[in-house]
Amino acid sequence: MVHSPLVTKAVIPAAGLGTRFVPATKAMPKEMLPVIDTPTIQYVVEEAAAAGLTDVLMVTARSKTNIEDHFDINIELEEVLEAKGDQAGLASIRASNDIASMHYVRQSQPLGLGHAVLCAADHVGNEPFAVLLGDDFIDPRDKLLQRMIEVRQQHGGSVVALMEVEPEHVSSYGVATIQPTDSEDVVVVTDLVEKPPVGEAPSNWIVVGRYVCDPSIFGVLRETRPGRGGEIQLTDALRTLARTDLPDAEATRGTIRRSGGGVHGVLFRGRRYDTGNKLDYLETVVKFACERPDIAPEFVPWLRNYLAGLAADGR
Repeated sequence: MVHSPLVTKAVIPAAGLGTRFVPATKAMPKEMLPVIDTPTIQYVVEEAAAAGLTDVLMVTARSKTNIEDHFDINIELEEVLEAKGDQAGLASIRASNDIASMHYVRQSQPLGLGHAVLCAADHVGNEPFAVLLGDDFIDPRDKLLQRMIEVRQQHGGSVVALMEVEPEHVSSYGVATIQPTDSEDVVVVTDLVEKPPVGEAPSNWIVVGRYVCDPSIFGVLRETRPGRGGEIQLTDALRTLARTDLPDAEATRGTIRRSGGGVHGVLFRGRRYDTGNKLDYLETVVKFACERPDIAPEFVPWLRNYLAGLAADGR
């Protein structure tokens, strides 16, 4: 096992404009869109804390102060709920105050995910850290982040989460070239390509929004030129780390060799909830409603009847 510092810090990029959800996101961050009664971003922070990452840095933008307010104390609301005797409501709003130690930094310009991660350099320092994208989250029953941290402890370097998709969907994601290891769910990532055309992807294994990064990623990001969309891509920086740590001399020709420890991938086959577009967001809300013990007894029969009515109408 590689001797590696413990991972205790999480970085959550949440500076995007949320254009897919206008007009709702005109005045409200997309990360605050609720899954029933809890903002998506709270599930992401809870996921980080459950993996032992109690130091959370949120990378925000000028229009994202609602996120900071959500994780802060709201004395007025607490007083109103207490006066009403609403102990359940009081407990629910207080819970968001104590999930983790929250910190914030602004990404002044929308220069891409890689740039957002680079904004965390001063806070993170020379430590490994996790990156969790703010518009999707993993079911708490599936310990993906914990497994990724274990792989980092075992192999060093950086670790990405990979999920298999149908070939027609690869062009929406970063896609990995992989080699197996002795562990069934762990692979070596030898190359990465951002949003390849259908038919040109090296595999069907896409990078989803969970990363455990070696601090060497910051030096690479500072040297990474804008890529697809004119943005600094985190995928491009991870590709550099993956290729410069390959033993094959051809892979490293013309580059400066770094001690980044390479890139491994964890093959994830569990439950991921994507709230980054309207359809996936609605699916997430329905799935949660069907599993919530306080809602499901009424919601599920209603949903069955509603779908039966649609079927009867030929829809």
